[in-house]
Amino acid sequence: MPDPSRSLAGGDAPSQDDHRLSATLLRIASRPGRHRIYIRDLLTELDHRALAALLFIFAVPNTIPVPPGVSGVLGAPLIFLALQLMLGRPPWLPRLISDRSFARADFEKVVVKVGPWLGKAEKLTRPRLQFVAKPPAEYAIGAVVLLLAIILFLPIPLGNMLPAIAICILALGLIERDGIWILLGTAAAIAAVVIVSGVVAAFAYAAWLALTTFFNL
Repeated sequence: MPDPSRSLAGGDAPSQDDHRLSATLLRIASRPGRHRIYIRDLLTELDHRALAALLFIFAVPNTIPVPPGVSGVLGAPLIFLALQLMLGRPPWLPRLISDRSFARADFEKVVVKVGPWLGKAEKLTRPRLQFVAKPPAEYAIGAVVLLLAIILFLPIPLGNMLPAIAICILALGLIERDGIWILLGTAAAIAAVVIVSGVVAAFAYAAWLALTTFFNL
């Protein structure tokens, strides 16, 4: 008698790993017949997942070198999603943002580069210190992510990679209810804000010196 846990194709039933975020991203990226991925499609694909999964998806492309303009396209959804996390609301994006799209090939390149690292990170996460990953602490995390998303969205030199890494760590911590990862993400967020602030201050000081030298002030 056939084992009901086996698929009709004769393979094994989907394992727990098949439901992980890394597996979901790979399925979206490798789906044939799709040339562009719309943000509204991601919202539909991940409707059953926590809002944190969407935060990770929109932040992760900025953790690696990407074509110019990507941080602007993905930064706006991050701001809206972070605000909803802070207010305890379900994920929603206005049509102006949800109708935006990017090439599936570019998305696939990101998934191929990030996927192995994400898979390793998922194996390291587990539920612990769960009070840090639940309201009201979750709302404070939303405020931190909102600040990072605003920094990422602005055209600040070196202002996208560090905030994006911090958001990804926080998002994984929320997905797995892992308070240790959330604390690590918070530390990364503080470091990102300090470093980006230093970069902005250095550029502002250099601009001031250039102006004073040019006008002999």
